[in-house]
Amino acid sequence: MNRRQHMLKQWNLLLLGTVLVVSVLGGCGKASGEQQGSRLQLKIADISTNTVFQVASNKGFFDKHGIDAELVNFATPAEGVNSLFIKQVDVAFGADFPLLNAVSKGDYAIFASSGTATDLSASEWKLFVRKEIESAADLKGKRLSFSRGTFVPYLWDVYLAENGVSLSDVELIGQGGFDEAYVALKKGEIDAAWVYGAVLNEKFGALAEAKELSDMSKTPVRLGTGLIAAKELLDSNKEGFVQFLKALDEASAYAQANPEETADIMYKEVKQPKEATLKDLPKNPWNLGFTDKAYAGLQGQKDYMVDNGIIEKDFELNDKLNLDLVREAFPDRVIDLK
Repeated sequence: MNRRQHMLKQWNLLLLGTVLVVSVLGGCGKASGEQQGSRLQLKIADISTNTVFQVASNKGFFDKHGIDAELVNFATPAEGVNSLFIKQVDVAFGADFPLLNAVSKGDYAIFASSGTATDLSASEWKLFVRKEIESAADLKGKRLSFSRGTFVPYLWDVYLAENGVSLSDVELIGQGGFDEAYVALKKGEIDAAWVYGAVLNEKFGALAEAKELSDMSKTPVRLGTGLIAAKELLDSNKEGFVQFLKALDEASAYAQANPEETADIMYKEVKQPKEATLKDLPKNPWNLGFTDKAYAGLQGQKDYMVDNGIIEKDFELNDKLNLDLVREAFPDRVIDLK
């Protein structure tokens, strides 16, 4: 096994370690996922910068569609996906990397894409480096941060290769979240980190020790994001999940049409600064469905993960998709799987 494959295997071990940490922190949390009469009870993994679930809850879209929703907040979407393993939540959303990891290890299905794999959204992923680093070539021999269980190692691999730096020429440092990366970059314990969102970009940009070097839109990587749940839960609550998708779609449209009110909701519920919500909102509109682009993104990253030993046992992607629900909700937004 060469060094590159060894490092990728280490990422997978770190990903499993994240699951164990979430398990300890989550205690004996139990998801609901039960149909009570005509209403579906769901615990939903969320993060503090995602507007869709908060608007769906606060503006009554969940209630309108018969969903009793409880939002459970996590530091990253990947942690939310991992929490499915210990039944802390019923539904999670996340990037291709943690979704594929989850379906490779358990009986879960990806049942919709958010439609946010755009150049504009990619431009919000900023690369911050220590001040003395002038170009990507200067990253050789440096310590590069990644949030455990996320797609960032894949982003590093692509970015470095495009700039003539081998993965074996750097040291990847797994961290629990952006706050940990911020402290480490400030102290000089790491040399570079990818960061997402207006709040964090401003926070990292204010560091005297760091500067912005690039952003993800300048790479071929686009961050596909999807929804995931246990296959059994989806199969036993088909109409409930169709209504769930409709609630999210209405919430996304409402958020885009009412940015000031959405910013007020985010500040009230998760203390997200209003100006940050207003900056982030137009760059990440959810358009639920499942396109050729979403499928190609998942397939390409699955192949990468299998080739590099991150996923140990290959699988047929179509077997891990449940598109009947989103096809019923939005028939004109879903590809026909052959």
